[in-house]
Formats: sequence, C-alpha cells, structure tokens
Amino acid sequence: CVAWCIVARHAVERRDHGRTDAGMTDAAADRAERPAIDWNANDFLDGDSLDRELRRVFGVCHDCRRCSDLCDSFPRLFDLIDGPGNGALDDVKSGDFAAVVDACTLCDMCQPACPYTPPHVHAVDFPDLMTRYRAWEKRESRRGIFELELGKTDRNGRLMGFLAPVANWAARRKNRLTRPLMEAVAGIHRDAVLPQFHATTFTKRAASAPPAINDAAPAHGRKAVLYATCFVEYNNPGIGAAALSVLARNGVETTTAYPTCCGMPQLERGDIASVCERAVRIAAELGGWIDKGYDVVSLVPSCTLMLKTIWPRYLADDPAVSKLAAHTSDIVDYIVGIARREGLAEGLAPLKGGVALHHACHARARNEGRKSAVMMRMIPDCDVLVIEGCSGHGGSWGVMKDNFPVGLKIGEPVARLVAEGGRRYLVSECPLAGDHIAQGLERLRENETTEFGAAAAMRSHHPIELLAMSYGIEE
Repeated sequence: CVAWCIVARHAVERRDHGRTDAGMTDAAADRAERPAIDWNANDFLDGDSLDRELRRVFGVCHDCRRCSDLCDSFPRLFDLIDGPGNGALDDVKSGDFAAVVDACTLCDMCQPACPYTPPHVHAVDFPDLMTRYRAWEKRESRRGIFELELGKTDRNGRLMGFLAPVANWAARRKNRLTRPLMEAVAGIHRDAVLPQFHATTFTKRAASAPPAINDAAPAHGRKAVLYATCFVEYNNPGIGAAALSVLARNGVETTTAYPTCCGMPQLERGDIASVCERAVRIAAELGGWIDKGYDVVSLVPSCTLMLKTIWPRYLADDPAVSKLAAHTSDIVDYIVGIARREGLAEGLAPLKGGVALHHACHARARNEGRKSAVMMRMIPDCDVLVIEGCSGHGGSWGVMKDNFPVGLKIGEPVARLVAEGGRRYLVSECPLAGDHIAQGLERLRENETTEFGAAAAMRSHHPIELLAMSYGIEE
C-alpha cells in the first residue's frame, strides 16, 4: 500500500506535463554533477554490454514510472514490457528496444525528474543511455541516410542560403508539389513547419552594420562575443540582431563568432566523435576571445547546454573546453546578470497584451532557474504566464513523418495552456519549440470550436526579441 501511495503521489506531481508557474518548483539544482562519459571505453559500443545496461535501467524505469508522461519513450517502454506475450522485461527482444530509443528527443527532462540519478546506487541516466545506443546504431550503420544528411546544418545552411528563394518556396506547407515529394523521399512530414533560410548570414549582417554602443549605460565597459549558433546564423538572424541591439543599448561592446555548429544534431544521431571535434575547434576560437576579456554569450539554449554541460562530460580532460564552459552564458542569463549587477539601461516601455512564456526544456536542463521569466518581468507592467512542459519538437526529430503527429500530441498540453491564457505574445527561448507550439495552437483552432485568446494567432518570439521591442528597437 505504501508503495502504491508513493507511485500515486508521483503520478499526481507529474500529471500535467504542461504546467503554469502556479505551484512549479525549480529542477533539482542541488543534485550532484553528472559524471564524465568515457565514450572511448572498450565496452561503450559493445552490444552485449549495452543490452545489459538497457535492461538494468529499463527495469528501474518500469518499476518507478515517474516519467510516464514526459515523452513517448516511456509509454513505449512500458507497453513493450506489459504487452501481450511479455509481462516481464526478460521476455522483450533486444531488437524491440529501438522503438524506445527512437522516441527520445534528448530533451533531458527525465534527468531532473528521476529519483535514481547518480550518486544513487541505481545510477540511472536515461539520456546518456539513449545517446550510447545511437552511437552503437551509427557504428552498425543503422541510421537512415536522409536523417544523417538532415543534421549537417552548416552545409545545408550555406547551400539553402544560396538558393534561399527557391528553398523557402519548396518548404512552404501549402506547396503541394514539393512537400509530398519531401515526405516520400526524405521522410519529412508534409505539414511540419520548416525553418526559413537567408541569403546573408547573421555574422555577415552583424559585421556590415553594428549598432552604436551606449556609453552612458550602467554596464558600459563589458565586452561580449556572441556565439551565433547554426539556427541564428542561417535561419533566424532576427534573434541575433535583437541581441546585438539590446547589448549595445546597455553599453556592451559586442562582436560575433561562428566557427561551426555545436554538434547537437550529431549528438542526436550518436556521432560523438563529430561532437568532440566541433567542441575542440569552437573552444580554441572562442578561447582567444576569452583571453581578450570577452564574455561568451550563446543565443540558443540547446547550444548553451552543449557548451556548458555536454561537452565537458565527453571531454573532461580538455582544459580549453572546461574554460569555455566556465565563461559561457546564455543570452537570457547574461541580460539578467547585467540587470542584477550594473542595472539595465533606461528606456524599457510596456508591451500591451501580456506574454505566454514557454520555459524551454534545454533551458530547464541547465538547472539555473527560470531566468527568461525574470527577464520578461523587467518589461514594465508585463503580465507573464510561465508554462513548463515539452513542446514536442525535439530538433529535427519533430519534423519527421513518423514523429510529427506524436510531437503534436506531446506538445498539446502546452499549446492549450498558451491558448487558454489569452496573452498577446508567445515566447520561447527555443525558436523551434516556439514554432511547434504555434503550430499546435493552429491545430487547436482548426479542430475545436472553443474561442481562444489572441496568442493563438501570433507567431513565436525569442525573449530577447521582446526586450528589443520594449526598448523600441524594430528590426
């Protein structure tokens, strides 16, 4: 009875995986730091060793079930074990575990929720295990060619930027010529929103027209280098432009750098060697800026997570990677730091209509609190509704034919909370998550007769874009 009461309590605690800030608590910031990963160990890619670890961890998860509503991996796992013909983990064929791994988006949200993470004796780290499995799949050539090619963001960004008008035309959901073809050939769902491309990259735009620095601002004297990230560099330069303008308004001397993608798409596909190669290259270039007295500021939370948390675990003995992790901030964290230490420059004006703020998974995974909510509340009279929960996107995972409907289902509680909140602005630190929530709002509007608030009709913004708007900066 006691055991069932504990399980029931956990179920109530996790019942609404789209939740508002009423009653929310921070992730377990006091947990022990996750240990380094020895991905070169002899047994890391050994099939038998991997299978034993899968069964050990899956057994713990099956007994606990605390994460049953976080993503589709856990329902698939429990159905696999409890389904007809099984009834026990030993009855499940090892080949059937692939479906569980395929549903993982590496959002890392099961990690702070899990009561069995290190230093607990069970030492469960579900995201690490999923990455290890995918690394084994890569070695065994079990990853699809189009899935691998989709993750080559730098090559794709340069090529599609050169062909931007044609690429953006082909990516439109209403294009009934190209989208069915993309679905049939590449497995990209015909209804999924795809990122836009631009002929001129963010770093080139920034170099051509840098904003004037406000030398009267309290934070004047700070210096920062923006790590552009592949998404801002090729797909959404507006986020970078807003960051440059807000920092200049606050007296920060700012430059930009983009050596290459951080490797998150490669991590999702198990290409750990590529991730580490990118980490070494980026750490070397950005380390030079650190030596000149610059702070490193990342513009997308997934990339911030890579620089600060993931790279140091795969390259624990690399001093340049550790140095970069110690000197890197997310743009939201950096602005909040300025506000707390020196104070923001004057000029922020109210934005009417309120903000529905999605606290993105990879921002939550860093265990640094809801800084984006703090930043939005710096806007005068800003009515902020904070929503925690998975958007259902998961990078390129969410646009694939087999995953897109699942992603919309996972993200529906968040989309519904945004819709019912009636705020004018939809905001997420993760631009892909924001776009996916906006598409979920669109689906709710199409499929239900309920009247939703104004936010249901609005596009998503990054928090730094709203701060720029509050300053009267229009890009």
